[in-house]
Amino acid sequence: QVQLVESGGGLVQAGDSLRLSCAASGGTFSSYYMAWFRQAPGKEREFVAGINGSGGSTYYADSVKGRFTISRDSAKNRVYLQMYSLKLEDTAVYYCAARRGYYRSSPDRYDDWGQGTQVTVSS
Repeated sequence: QVQLVESGGGLVQAGDSLRLSCAASGGTFSSYYMAWFRQAPGKEREFVAGINGSGGSTYYADSVKGRFTISRDSAKNRVYLQMYSLKLEDTAVYYCAARRGYYRSSPDRYDDWGQGTQVTVSS
C-alpha cells in the first residue's frame, strides 16, 4: 500500500498553466503504475493520464492529449501533471492514484488514492 498526497491545485484563468504534484510514500515507488484522475461535480471519475514505473510509457485521455503531460521523479517519489492551455471543462477535483502492474483506465482498478486537489478554471 502506498500513501499519496496531491498538491498544486488552485484557481486559474482559461489558457493558463498549472502543475499538480503527488507525493508517494510507504511503498516501492517504481513498482507502481501512477495515474491522474479527475471528477467534476455530478460526473463520474475519469482517467486523465497515466505513467508506468520506469516513466517510459504514458497514456492520456483524448480530452487532454497535447495539453497535459504526466511525469515522475523516482528520486523524489513524486508524479506530476503539467497542464497547459486550461479550459473551463478542466475544472474538477484531481486525484492521484496508484496500482501494481500495468496501465488501466478504470478507477476501479486502482488500489491507492490521494485526497484530491481542486482545480478551477475561470473565464
